[in-house]
Amino acid sequence: MKKFLLMAGLVLMASACSDRKGASDAVQQQRDSLQAVINAKDGELNDLMGTFYEVQEGINRINQAEGRVAVADGNVEAAGNKAIIRENMQYIEETMQRQRELIAQLKQKLQSSTVNVDKLQKTVAALEQQVQEQAARIQELEAQLAEKNIVIVHQTDSIASLSSSVSELTTQNEQQAATLAAQEQDLNSAWFVFGTKSELTEQKILQKGEVLRSEDFATDYFTKVDIRQTQNIKFYSKSAKMLTTHPAGSYRLSKNDAGEYELHILNTKKFWSVSRFLVVQVK
Repeated sequence: MKKFLLMAGLVLMASACSDRKGASDAVQQQRDSLQAVINAKDGELNDLMGTFYEVQEGINRINQAEGRVAVADGNVEAAGNKAIIRENMQYIEETMQRQRELIAQLKQKLQSSTVNVDKLQKTVAALEQQVQEQAARIQELEAQLAEKNIVIVHQTDSIASLSSSVSELTTQNEQQAATLAAQEQDLNSAWFVFGTKSELTEQKILQKGEVLRSEDFATDYFTKVDIRQTQNIKFYSKSAKMLTTHPAGSYRLSKNDAGEYELHILNTKKFWSVSRFLVVQVK
């Protein structure tokens, strides 16, 4: 009887130990399962928060790039500033595109997320609103830059047009100056000729005792002079007779040491006032 009771006690003890071990294993399994769920949610949450931070950091970088564009835009025509503006605007466009992709990823992740997403969805909506506001500012900035680029083009065109006008005006002035110089030369030009009676008659300068009456006298037989620079004319003859009329007192006709006649103009304006042609008959 005692042996039977002892055996029964041992059986009961083994059974109790076995029950306790089974209960302990079940509890551990529950703990492991819960920990796996927690780890999964933590990983999911960390992934979501990492994307949130990336979006927020992108927003900050775009704000900084906007500031650099605004600074360079203060003097858009300065050397190097246009390149800075283009680089920053390209960076902004690329970052904005990345922001849109991240927002789309967040929305997709939240749809399949097991985390309590109410607050997260509000945060995503706020981020999306910031990105949209930035996009609107960027569009406005692009419009302003485009307008300034047009102004620059217009200014360039105006400068080119002005340069062309200045060039044309310079050409006109040069032409006018040349015309005025020619006119002044004509105004200060006179012609003289000396020759024998037969020579002058042959050239139709002298006809029937009258000088320069023919309309077709030989003008190329005359010598052209500038009255401002001509005060003396030599005739290389010991006989000289002036056939054209010139005011008395405005000149002196005299012989040189060789006994040949020379004309000395004493008053240029007065001498040529009656005629710009001087005809002298010599022997």
